Amino acid sequence: MTATMRRIYLDYNASTPVDPAVAEAMRPFLDDAFGNPSSGHWASAPAKAALDRSRGQVAGLLGAAPDEIVFTSGGSEANNLAIEGTFFALNRRGTHIITSAIEHPAVLAPSRFLERFGATVTYVPVDRTGLIDPEDVRRAITPQTLLISIMHANNEVGTIQPIAEIATIARQHGIRFHTDAAQSVGKIPTKVDELGVDMLTVAGHKLYAPKGVGALYVRRGLELEPLIHGAGHESGRRAGTESALLAVGLGAACAIAADLALMNHIQVLRDRLWKALQNRFGQGVALNGHVEHRLPNTLNVSFVARIGADILAQLRDVAGSTGSACHSERIELSPVLAAMRVPERVGMGAIRFSLGRYTTADEIDEVVAGLSTIAP
Repeated sequence: MTATMRRIYLDYNASTPVDPAVAEAMRPFLDDAFGNPSSGHWASAPAKAALDRSRGQVAGLLGAAPDEIVFTSGGSEANNLAIEGTFFALNRRGTHIITSAIEHPAVLAPSRFLERFGATVTYVPVDRTGLIDPEDVRRAITPQTLLISIMHANNEVGTIQPIAEIATIARQHGIRFHTDAAQSVGKIPTKVDELGVDMLTVAGHKLYAPKGVGALYVRRGLELEPLIHGAGHESGRRAGTESALLAVGLGAACAIAADLALMNHIQVLRDRLWKALQNRFGQGVALNGHVEHRLPNTLNVSFVARIGADILAQLRDVAGSTGSACHSERIELSPVLAAMRVPERVGMGAIRFSLGRYTTADEIDEVVAGLSTIAP
């Protein structure tokens, strides 16, 4: 039996809906302004102008210059460009990469891929809250280190990393520093100079823009080998005719996301959910992630001695997620929770609820009521 009477979306960390204002900004580019932005005639002018304006909007959110923004197909491509592009541009100087044990697969997979080309990769650990110790990064540095890539905030538990401290260490050693900020952009401040990063990843569908578009901030003057070769689009950093349509969507979303005031309301709702679960389940529910240094919209909780996937399956009208994976009828602990050394008895019961722009207090109360009927 369905636990709730309406569908409730609490999976904003997986993907956000397109904001109506973003859709409205994009609409004219479905019917007009179809010209190639690189062409030099009347049909290209509106597309070129829109591309430039959108690049400025993305740059504005990050406190960057427009020429430091590279449009990509999403966060995964941006991460691959940052990591592989750095390695192939700089491997004559070194072959060592430092990252963390809890990175998104779009960072872990290219790092492992580069091992085929002679790279060595160090995966620094995290503590029980998912936090990285900057001193572990410092200790991992060798004369061969050419890149450090540490995510700004974890997608599963929301823990926010001490990026500025790690960036200082990277600068002291003359090492390029990249952060995957796909989950943090639009939720917490992400000014590149405050963070001290050389490269930063943006994913459109995490901040109410369409899927299929993202960006990589690349500090001016950095050498980066393109992943896609062809003509000289994106200042020679990514070949392929740019989509004014998608760029406009990302730009509009970034302009809206510059105002973080709404996140205060979202955090209140997140805390309302956590307090209600504590009141209802007591010691039977545990928080995964840092209590304070956590994204304001993210709540990863474990129902102790239960299976989170089973609970979520019964809560059919609620869209949430679990980090666990099912292989051959066997459920495995999330790699992130495993890296945090969360006991299996606790970690197997994990569910991530991620709130967003359209979450309401009534929905939070309804979810708690539904959980009370299926996870007594």
